Amino acid sequence: MKRKIAVFAAGLMLINQASLFAAPLELTLSDSIAIALKENASITIAQADKERSEWGVNEAQTGKLPTLSLGSSYNWAESQAGSDGSLNNSLRMNWQLYNGGRTDRQVEQAKEGVLVSELGIQKAKQQLKLDVTTAYFNVLQAQNMVNVNQETVNNFKQHLQIVEEKFKVGVVAKSDVLRSEVELANAEQNLIKSENGYDVAVATLLNIMDRTSETEVVLKDDFGYEKSTISLDESLVLARKNRPDITQSEANVRIAEQGVAIAESGNSPTVSLSASKGWNDVVPDNGNWSAGVSANWNIFDAGLTKSKVRQADASLVKAKEQAKQVSDSVALEVRQAYLNMLEGEKRIQTTDVASQKAQEDMFIAQEKYRAGVGTNLDVIDAQLALTQARTNRIQALYDFNVSKAKLDKAVGNMVQ
Repeated sequence: MKRKIAVFAAGLMLINQASLFAAPLELTLSDSIAIALKENASITIAQADKERSEWGVNEAQTGKLPTLSLGSSYNWAESQAGSDGSLNNSLRMNWQLYNGGRTDRQVEQAKEGVLVSELGIQKAKQQLKLDVTTAYFNVLQAQNMVNVNQETVNNFKQHLQIVEEKFKVGVVAKSDVLRSEVELANAEQNLIKSENGYDVAVATLLNIMDRTSETEVVLKDDFGYEKSTISLDESLVLARKNRPDITQSEANVRIAEQGVAIAESGNSPTVSLSASKGWNDVVPDNGNWSAGVSANWNIFDAGLTKSKVRQADASLVKAKEQAKQVSDSVALEVRQAYLNMLEGEKRIQTTDVASQKAQEDMFIAQEKYRAGVGTNLDVIDAQLALTQARTNRIQALYDFNVSKAKLDKAVGNMVQ
């Protein structure tokens, strides 16, 4: 008996654990963004770019330090007098003291590269936040559309029952039954499409969050409407101040300017300090060492330096024009998001009214048909109008919230 009780208890524990593992993933919008920022590969890639650029600074700074090299060779010779072998070793130090400022410019260029990569992380976070927000609202939109289409199917089923009852007693024609059946079938088709759209939207959200598509999801937030208080001019000012794209383009201009200076350093002399020591045994002795300072000035290089300077000048012109393009694109992005948000806001107000009126019209059409003073077509038209009104409202809420999220990204709001 005790063994049976133990087995039963173990079975209950397994059932409870299975239920726990099968529990749906409940998500707010903030939760979804936080998970994506932690798991999405785009952030890891951006962070790797930053680490690479930081090592690039270290690489550039090595040009300011001396280098030390150890060389060793063994020579063996054989002649009529016999064979002989010798071990030759050398230790060499070289330190470039002056190169026209090339190394300093390369270091500054590398530091600007670190700034660009840091801004790249912020840019990737902002884009990921927008992608998650859009995907989250896609799921909400699809979920609401499933509800609307399910209600439409239910209404057409109820109406078909009324039509069939009236047909049985000879009050309406067979055409009313057929038309009602067609509309029900169309509504069921739309429901199937919306259910598939919901599954696709959930899979997209989970993919951005780096979760398996088999995960069951329950969204805790719903469409909200909170009027934005920021003006277009304020949005443009914030974008010029905060957008990482703009700061990146400005840093790229400075990188190109450093590139011009690096190319021009080819016209300057170089000064180096060198020292060396040689010995013919495994252990160094006290002799055979030398030290010196050397200078080199390439007074003619067949136009190599001039060509490099011209290339750097062209790159600088390109960077400046790209910076202007980025600034213009950001301004356009802000305007589009802001105007689309205002449009969505106005549509929410009108679709609210339309939904209420369509619901009233639907009720009146149903009651008139039941009383025998309305037509089947009146009910069908009212139902289609109600479905369209509710669809329009869902679309307006979606467009407003997504446009608001796009504006948030367009003005460059920071993402932690």
